[in-house]
Amino acid sequence: MRSFSRIGLFSKQQDTRIADTLHELHRFLTDQSFAVSVTHTVASFLDISGHDDDYLADNIDLAIVIGGDGTLLQVGRLLAPKGIPIIGVNLGRLGFLVDISSTNLDQQLNAMLEGQYTVEARTMLQADVYRGDRKLGAGNALNDVAVHVRNDVRMIEFDTQIDGHFVNTQRADGMIISTPTGSTAYSLSAGGPILHPGLGAVTLVPICPHTLSHRPIVVSSESEIEILLCESRNVDARVSFDGQSNVDLKAGDRIVIRQHPNKLLLIHPEDYDYFHILRTKLGWSTTPP
Repeated sequence: MRSFSRIGLFSKQQDTRIADTLHELHRFLTDQSFAVSVTHTVASFLDISGHDDDYLADNIDLAIVIGGDGTLLQVGRLLAPKGIPIIGVNLGRLGFLVDISSTNLDQQLNAMLEGQYTVEARTMLQADVYRGDRKLGAGNALNDVAVHVRNDVRMIEFDTQIDGHFVNTQRADGMIISTPTGSTAYSLSAGGPILHPGLGAVTLVPICPHTLSHRPIVVSSESEIEILLCESRNVDARVSFDGQSNVDLKAGDRIVIRQHPNKLLLIHPEDYDYFHILRTKLGWSTTPP
């Protein structure tokens, strides 16, 4: 018995390279008698009627994302609160999250849609931004919440608290608060550790800290993290959510980051191997001892 019946297709914005894959995928799913809904972007490639993203979120039980990790991050933030699982088809570059190849797509998907898959729950973050008692904005992130300088090439100064305990004051280009999923993204380029996605942990990775003894730390994903921009250094800054949405900051603003109550559900083939992904994407040795 099939686990899914209503499938939504999501794709990269205005990327004509995916047209052939979308046509192949849509034909395969309709031939298999699935109820298929598509976004307006996908519809423009297929010359059919499409729907708003919110409509799909309320009317599907499985999403297939065609593109790269950035596309999946955007769709994941939309669908995680609905508990809708995602399959990622890789047409991007690295593809840590979108792990299905466009080669032999029908064969791979057929096995998964017939129940030959594993489900992985990925931790997400939510952040609230305050100026005094006024809430400036909020955002969710699958990869990371990053506080950084907005325009000038200058450092910001900020205090960090974890679960109400003062950690330190530091000057740096910013701070990345990363999930295990995001540990292979911006956090990794800033010198952060790679965390297995099954860990209940987040990392705090300073960006180019002025004091070299300020190093990345790992805390429980249940922790509440607060970043306060110091009044003594009035540098315009910004908080970014997965690098895709932002809230502008000023000295004295604070960001409160917690674990999101929902997790993103990723569906992988039965032979999915996280360490194989690392070896392949990071160019590690592929020869076992």
